[in-house]
Amino acid sequence: MKKALDFVLSMEFWRMGLLWTFSLLISYWNLVFSQTYRSSPPSFESRPVCVITGATSGLGAAAAHALSRHGFFVVLVGRSSQLLEQTMMDVKNQNENAHLKAFEVDLSSFRSLLQFKASLQQWLSDSQMHSSIQLLINNAGILATSSRFTSEGYDQMMATNYLSAFSLSKLLLPLLRNSPVPSRIVNVTSFTHRSVSNIQVDKETVSGKWFGRSKQYPYAHVYEYSKLFLLLFSYELHRQLSLMDISRQVTVMAVDPGVVKTNIMREVSPCLSNLAFVVLRLFCLLQSPEVGVSSILDAALAPPETSGVYFFGGKGRTVCSSMLSYDAKLAKELWNTSSDLLLESQLAFKETSSSVSNCVS
Repeated sequence: MKKALDFVLSMEFWRMGLLWTFSLLISYWNLVFSQTYRSSPPSFESRPVCVITGATSGLGAAAAHALSRHGFFVVLVGRSSQLLEQTMMDVKNQNENAHLKAFEVDLSSFRSLLQFKASLQQWLSDSQMHSSIQLLINNAGILATSSRFTSEGYDQMMATNYLSAFSLSKLLLPLLRNSPVPSRIVNVTSFTHRSVSNIQVDKETVSGKWFGRSKQYPYAHVYEYSKLFLLLFSYELHRQLSLMDISRQVTVMAVDPGVVKTNIMREVSPCLSNLAFVVLRLFCLLQSPEVGVSSILDAALAPPETSGVYFFGGKGRTVCSSMLSYDAKLAKELWNTSSDLLLESQLAFKETSSSVSNCVS
C-alpha cells in the first residue's frame, strides 16, 4: 500500500497521468489533418520473412497472428522460450498454415543481438531460403519503474526500447538490402514522445547512464525519450537511405498504436493500472492488441514507395509527430552518438571473445 501511495505522490506518476493524456489527445486531434495510405498486401514469388521483436504478448503477438495470415514467414523474437512456444502454439491454433520460427533473445544485450544475427543467417542458410528478410518490426518495449542496468552498463529501458531497435536495424540492414523485393523497417513508437520539449543526445543520455544517477528514477522521462529517439532514428535512417539512393529498396516507417491494453504496465501497482484502464475505456481510448495492431499493419503493408511517415489511428492514416522529432540536426547527432555506442559494444564484444579464445587455447 505504501509503495502504491509513494507512486501516486511522485512527479513521474502525474506526468504520466496528465502530460501523456494531453499528448494522446494531440495525436487524435492531428487525425483531422491526416493523410491516408491504402495497404498493399505482398505478392512475392517466395514466402517473405518478417522479424518481430517483443513477439510473445500484446502487439507483437497480435502482429504475428495477422502477418502470418498475410503469408509471411514470421520470426518471433522474445526473452522467454516458454512464452515463445506458447505464442507459436496460439498462432498455429488459429492458422494451421502459419510458417513460424522463434529465437530467444535478450534485446537489451548487444551480445545477444549479435548471436541472434548469426543464428538468423544460419537458419536461413540451413532452410535453403534466400539470404534476406523483407520486414523488421522493432516492437519490443518496457516501462521500468526502477533503475536497472544491462551487462554493457546501459539503462535497461533505454537499451530495450531504443538501442536494441537502432542496433538490430543496422545489424540486419544487409539482409534487408539483399532482398530481391522492396523491404521495410517498422519502428513502434508512442504519442508520449510529444511530452519532450528539449533533450541532449550525448552518450550519457542515449545510454541512459545519466538517469541512474538521479535520486528518484525518472521512468516517465526515460520512456518518453526512448520513444522520441525511435522517431528521430526512423526519420534519419530514411534520410540516410535516400542519400544512398536505396530508399525504394529499403523503406522505414514509424508507428504509434495509441493506448493498448498490454502487460507493459506490469511494474505499476495493479490497482492503479486497472483504474487507468477503466478511465481510458470510459473515454473510448483503450484498445485491445487485436485492434491496436492495425496501425502496425498499415505501416507494414503500405505501398512499397512509402517511407519516412508516422502512422497513427488505423485505417491507413498518418499524422505529424512533434516538431522536435523533425529536427534533422538533432537526429544526426543522435545517429552519430548511437553509432559510437554501437561501435564501442562491438569492440568490447570482440575483446571479450578474443580473451575467451586465448583462455581456451
